Amino acid sequence: MSKPVVAIVGRPNVGKSTLFNALAGDTISIVKDTPGVTRDRIYADCTWLDMTFTLIDTGGIEPDSSDIILSQMREQAEIAIATADVILFITDVRQGLVDADAKVADMLRRSHKPVVLVVNKVDNFEKQMPDVYEFYNLGIGEPNPVSAAGRLGLGDMLENVTKHFQISSEQEEEDERPRIAIVGKPNVGKSSIINKIVGENRVIVSDIAGTTRDAVDTDIVYNGNEYIFIDTAGLRRKNKIKEELERYSIIRTVTAVERADIVVMVIDATEGVTEQDAKIAGIAHERGKGVIIAVNKWDAIEKNDKTIYRFQEKIRETLSYMPYAEMIFISAKTGQRLNKLFELIDMIIENQSMRIATGVLNEIMTEAVALQQPPSDKGKRLKLYYITQVSVKPPTFVIFVNDKELMHFSYTRYIENKIREAFGFRGTSLKFIIRERKEKS
Repeated sequence: MSKPVVAIVGRPNVGKSTLFNALAGDTISIVKDTPGVTRDRIYADCTWLDMTFTLIDTGGIEPDSSDIILSQMREQAEIAIATADVILFITDVRQGLVDADAKVADMLRRSHKPVVLVVNKVDNFEKQMPDVYEFYNLGIGEPNPVSAAGRLGLGDMLENVTKHFQISSEQEEEDERPRIAIVGKPNVGKSSIINKIVGENRVIVSDIAGTTRDAVDTDIVYNGNEYIFIDTAGLRRKNKIKEELERYSIIRTVTAVERADIVVMVIDATEGVTEQDAKIAGIAHERGKGVIIAVNKWDAIEKNDKTIYRFQEKIRETLSYMPYAEMIFISAKTGQRLNKLFELIDMIIENQSMRIATGVLNEIMTEAVALQQPPSDKGKRLKLYYITQVSVKPPTFVIFVNDKELMHFSYTRYIENKIREAFGFRGTSLKFIIRERKEKS
């Protein structure tokens, strides 16, 4: 099941980023060895009690602004609202209730999404409660007083947020059709691929980069199997738009990837693989999704017998952190190999749900340890006691060791490669959790 998405919205300068950082804690810079994942994180995975959710920080909404950046921020906040499961609406007790708050509240009411109203900068609950009550006038429920900077009132607020998760997850679990997100930069042919598969112009296609505004779900039946395709607006290149705006185009990709089982990463054959592609692929890799790299416009390339190999090498080099990803060369225009895309999707769905018996896993691990001795540090050697698979989508394994610190990333990768040699797991990432178990004296 995908993690619920919570979007933080509100006017500029009410403390959205402060609240985001308070809730995200240290997770804002969690990614160390995944290349191409945004430094300036506008999304983070948060855990509260036993619930995990994706938190998104949006730009401030200026309801009537004609300023291009602010109106773009409004549009991007609207996208976040459309894709979120729960909305955290932040207001400012010091500024009091202002006209713009009422306009944002109207916008949220129209979204028919659950909204948790938060009144920020309440440093003294006893003294400031009369000012908090004023926000009842917005007509979108009970105000939650918090101080994001002082980290006050966050527990009660999160309790009100997580109440809404159960409802949306139950609705989603009823629908077991595989979800496939089509992601990539603007104008690489994402919408054209869906239109070719559907056989009608379901999604607006134009040569202007970024004409697909919102993520669009398309139901597709192929060979008697049902799928849901999620089309996303592409991420633009940094130099083409202001940094501010690029932040928000990532929102679409993150939320679409979050909802998907498999991500089809579309690359333009005429451009080759770019840093921006690596960034988008990093989002899917980080979230443990199945990945297919679809090189589109392959019909527009002049080819010799080495072209495809050179292309594959370049992609593998740029996306070296996801060697498991499947690759396919297609043309949305002619429909070339689109049927093969479904074969890959079906194969990956199977691999994502594969379970390996504990006995077999331990045999593989014992053999791997015999072939390559575990690392040691200051005379202490890593010991691997036991491995077991705990879940699927993505396949997740727990390895019990004597000392977590000694389990280097490279040795985990080595064990992963041995498991892949035995079972393939093509197209899907594998997740490893390292647990420490004290040696019996």
